[in-house]
Amino acid sequence: MKDGQIMTPEQQGRETAAAFRREHHLGDQPLGDLVALIERTTGHDVAVLDAGPDEHGLTMRDPVRDVTFIGVARTRNPMRQRSTLAHELAHVIFADWNGSQGQDLSARTVQEQRADAFARHLLVPAAGLKAFLGERTAPSEAALSAVVQGFLVSPAIAAIALHDCGYIGATTKQEWMGLSTPQLATRFGWTDQYESLQSDSDRTRSPQRLLARTIAGYREGVVTAQTVATLRGITVDAARRELADAGLAPRDPSVPWMTARDLPGVSVDLSDLDDESGEDVTG
Repeated sequence: MKDGQIMTPEQQGRETAAAFRREHHLGDQPLGDLVALIERTTGHDVAVLDAGPDEHGLTMRDPVRDVTFIGVARTRNPMRQRSTLAHELAHVIFADWNGSQGQDLSARTVQEQRADAFARHLLVPAAGLKAFLGERTAPSEAALSAVVQGFLVSPAIAAIALHDCGYIGATTKQEWMGLSTPQLATRFGWTDQYESLQSDSDRTRSPQRLLARTIAGYREGVVTAQTVATLRGITVDAARRELADAGLAPRDPSVPWMTARDLPGVSVDLSDLDDESGEDVTG
């Protein structure tokens, strides 16, 4: 990029995604568990929550305590959840804290375009895609399916990446963007894997650091099993069994009692209360 030249949102997203991978030694390979990855690399809390059908993700920051929270909705669409996580990570990295105030949250602002570009390039880096496909000149739908399955992205994101790398033309890109992941999974025999991904993405998930602190409090006897259960989204009986199976039990907070006979003897020197003249001044 030449000095003084302003980057487009697409360029900003691509370069920042590449920098993020370099900084955290992620290489060009497909990424695994994004919730754990974001928590590990940024130190921020991430949760999968129950949310409305039109709510996908949000990022909140407390500037006073310098705490950032990323939340995404549980969904039967695992590829969308992954892109949402990457999109919200972009907002954190670019510090888009005030970009949507007073604006339509669905508007295609510069911040949203940049976050979308970051998500695409983070999930499917060009170098990784080229290494994955090799020197293919005319990929088929089978190749599209392999990219979707391998990088765990939607057909739309995979098609855009394939077009950006010169594998397919604009017409094919538009056709493939209209396909769905279940269609590809059924056509190319990985429905079982997709259903497993659906089960994982359709569960609530607590921030790991928060849950770890809560369990530490349970062990110290200052947090109840009900609190652990609420955070985990399970019944209190299930939480107790889970904790017991892990060998965890609350410490007994009771204070040992002693009788007067158990107390040590005390010697009190009252000589300083006497008057220097020897007279009793106590009244």
